[in-house]
Amino acid sequence: MTPKISSYWLYFVTATSFALAKNLVNSMKTEVVCKANNLTEMLGIHLIDYNTAIQLAFDKIEQNQVISSWKDAQTSNIIERGISHYIEVPVNGCFKDIRSRPLSNVKSSLDKIWRIAGKNGWYYGNWLWEIRGLLDQLFGGVGMRRGRRSDTDILAGEALDFWRVLLASREEKRMLLYAEMKLPGEAWLEFNINADNVLTQTATFRPLGVLGRLYWYSVLPFHGFIFKGMINAMARG
Repeated sequence: MTPKISSYWLYFVTATSFALAKNLVNSMKTEVVCKANNLTEMLGIHLIDYNTAIQLAFDKIEQNQVISSWKDAQTSNIIERGISHYIEVPVNGCFKDIRSRPLSNVKSSLDKIWRIAGKNGWYYGNWLWEIRGLLDQLFGGVGMRRGRRSDTDILAGEALDFWRVLLASREEKRMLLYAEMKLPGEAWLEFNINADNVLTQTATFRPLGVLGRLYWYSVLPFHGFIFKGMINAMARG
């Protein structure tokens, strides 16, 4: 296969970004001559074997002790600019899908919000989310491959599938996500539980030109039952 085809193959069958896959493939064209390395003796480093390293890694994953993941780096320029540039959700010139449900068990619903995405899915229409992720991947986006770092904990700045966490506060009972998928515009998804124990789910889309408006109306029928099913699932105690 040519380097370009090899890059696409690596991109689709692994969790790497296309930029990383391309650089990895291109690096194989560079001839490298290895020399003896005695740094471990000089610095007193005790090396462990491959199997031990893998076992330690899986132990940390099972115990939710993974501090960060390299997958978080697969993103747009949101990290470079800083999440503070996106944390203020715009109002003017935006389309919104707002849904509210009263909660019988606030803790249970809050736990569901904090466990969303990754292996837990999006609680409704997961196969549609997977299709959306595949389409995003075809256009060079991150798709749904990033998952999440922990099954239960969420920190601002982390990745949730093709979303980026802008704010996650259990005290305020609020989570705000920013879409990193390929879009003709910008999108936010917010979950908030108020003092009256009412869960409000708000999807905000700021279109970019006519194409952005056409995109919103084309996916509006799907939003109708996906967002409805998602909030209903989270509201159930």
